[in-house]
Amino acid sequence: MTPRRAARLVAATSIAATLIALPATSIAFAEAKPWTATPAPAGKSTPRPDDRSSFYLEGEPGTVFEDKLSLVNPGDTARSLDVRGDGPWIVLAARSVRIPARTRADVPFTVAVPSAAEPGDHSGALVVSGEGRQVRVRLGLRVTGAPALRALAVEHVRVSREGGGAVIRYALVNRGNTALSPRLAIRADGLFGTVLRRTAAGVPAELAPGRSVRLTERWPDAPRLDSVRVHLTATAPGAARATASTSYTPLVWVIPALGGFALALAAATVLLVRRFRRARRTGAAA
Repeated sequence: MTPRRAARLVAATSIAATLIALPATSIAFAEAKPWTATPAPAGKSTPRPDDRSSFYLEGEPGTVFEDKLSLVNPGDTARSLDVRGDGPWIVLAARSVRIPARTRADVPFTVAVPSAAEPGDHSGALVVSGEGRQVRVRLGLRVTGAPALRALAVEHVRVSREGGGAVIRYALVNRGNTALSPRLAIRADGLFGTVLRRTAAGVPAELAPGRSVRLTERWPDAPRLDSVRVHLTATAPGAARATASTSYTPLVWVIPALGGFALALAAATVLLVRRFRRARRTGAAA
């Protein structure tokens, strides 16, 4: 089903949000409470802590899911809120909702999964904003039809000097069809042992299928003379370990200079040995 047909389906179901007056017992001291946005609960009561806090949908390609977002105004005056979908295939019945005082508004929406959708995890959210606030209600969608593939990769690793230290740059890529929660460890080995071992900072808590993020890791106390090998190891539950490495020599001239010095020393040694032998021969002849 196309998004346009899904929009017609939502419109046919409900042009505007369904308004439900709240019981008086649920609005005590309501004037001090802000509006809320959650998945719609069963019945006509306000959402409770044990109700679902996010949407989770699962089905085959071509499935059309229908659900509702619940907006609660516990105050004594009407409020206007804007609603939008952030993610694939989300179609809302209304983009702006005016909620009377002490009222719950249920906004219908659909998620129309195309028949050619790739199996795996897809993430999104319903975003509600108003009165200087914004609330995101998470929406998780799993499209079935193929085995889950969890594949993580570390690519484009390079280390460059910066100031008195160095910066490690790399890309973390989810090459599977399932959302991953990655972790990344960094280790650097020099001529005299390990000089760096730590968990990378800034790694996203969740990496969606097909997504790639470029990250940097600052290394302020990187060695200035030692030539090191930097290893990156990425892990995620259910996924195979991914590794990548690169070399880093902060002072590139050091190795050629040392090589030249060694050659010069060897040449001088050979010359001294020849002179010593020649002197011995001359002394023996005399």
